[in-house]
Amino acid sequence: MTVLTLYDTAARKKRDFVPIDADRVTMYVCGPTVYSEAHIGNFRPPVAFDVLFRLLRHIYGSEHVVYARNITDVDDKINKAAADAGVDISVITDKYAAIYREDSAALNITPPTLEPAATAHMPQMIAMIEKLIADGFAYAAEGHVLFSVGSYDKYGKLSGRSLDDMIAGARVEVAPYKKDPADFVLWKPSKPGEPVWEAPFGDGRPGWHLECSAMIEATLGETIDIHAGGGDLVFPHHENEVAQSVCAHAGAPLANYWLHNGFLSMASEKMSKSLGNVIKPNDLLQNGVKGEVIRYALMTGHYRAPLDWNAKLLENTQRSMDRLYGVLRRLKGVNAADVAAPEAVMDALLDDLNTPKALAALFEIAGRANKADSEDAQARAKGELLAAGRLLGLFDQDPDAWFGLDTVDEALRAEIDQLLAERLAARQAKDFEKADAIREILNAKNVQVDDGPEGATWRLKD
Repeated sequence: MTVLTLYDTAARKKRDFVPIDADRVTMYVCGPTVYSEAHIGNFRPPVAFDVLFRLLRHIYGSEHVVYARNITDVDDKINKAAADAGVDISVITDKYAAIYREDSAALNITPPTLEPAATAHMPQMIAMIEKLIADGFAYAAEGHVLFSVGSYDKYGKLSGRSLDDMIAGARVEVAPYKKDPADFVLWKPSKPGEPVWEAPFGDGRPGWHLECSAMIEATLGETIDIHAGGGDLVFPHHENEVAQSVCAHAGAPLANYWLHNGFLSMASEKMSKSLGNVIKPNDLLQNGVKGEVIRYALMTGHYRAPLDWNAKLLENTQRSMDRLYGVLRRLKGVNAADVAAPEAVMDALLDDLNTPKALAALFEIAGRANKADSEDAQARAKGELLAAGRLLGLFDQDPDAWFGLDTVDEALRAEIDQLLAERLAARQAKDFEKADAIREILNAKNVQVDDGPEGATWRLKD
């Protein structure tokens, strides 16, 4: 496959990706609301669409892809957290935005090109609201400004549901100032003690849906190539974004491709802060789970499919990463060839970001590396493994550091490697008595040996 195909939620099918301008490919992903630490489920979109960002940069050139991921830094939950702590909202948002960036770095997520914050785009939001009012798509009522859903005849097209179904399935706020129950808030009055911004239609603060429309327009333009986010955002968030943006821009589409990832669950229950069944990346990192292991685990399921998070998933992922890093460690003395990622990896990613298939292809490369009988063949296999890793966001660590061997005396490392080579030779010669004896020597040196299809790896025992 040579063409990138993506499943477009709006079209309900895979479509060949054709950017508006190949010299400026644009992508927007809904980012965090920074009132507390994000959980693992919150990181599924950033990891999935980081793979897409890497792939787009690979295809079009890094200087030709503009990726914006916003920070929502004004919100009811942020206001409550600030009020509870008796501080300005910026104290809360700065703290948790910094933690989010640290967690993202630990998971090897490429920083977005742009990171717009809602509070930095109030003039743009107010201007968009004024235009919607002037053009008859919004109205002011009792200090609020609401979008008139009835004024936009394509409302519901993205989610594919009728207005009645959407109202029945959503928590629609019933308010006397609404002309229609489905109308949604663009602007609302601030409560006492909450942050407030001046506006011609009444001082207050924006509605959540408006923020992204204004930030997309300000950073990327009226119509972008790709808009992505979690599947829970299709309705009402993205549906409302489409309505307000299209109406503010004389019918121009907001995005040409809509991508949505599936939920992360625990014991088949959606991971949610409100349910309290969350696992935070930092908790895992503090317990010795490496960021690349977390990242790999999030890529083991296709991004559009549900993924169940459990201890077994992490155990399997750790073993897989150990096997792959073990190959790189055995090839440490070989200079990697300057080659592209192999066709199997590229084909998998070009087919709607099929990361499970791409990960499986890594082990085919690893197998070739082990069987390679010349330095050229080893160099090529190593180059392919690293090139594939760059697309997937893997193999950024030194192999010795991965196994905790960077602090081990070099002479001891060489001795242990020699013992492992002798043990392998004994096993191949079916001299299992000698192989077992060597393993006992290694045990006495506090060495843990893990045998796998790609050979043995080792680390010092805890």
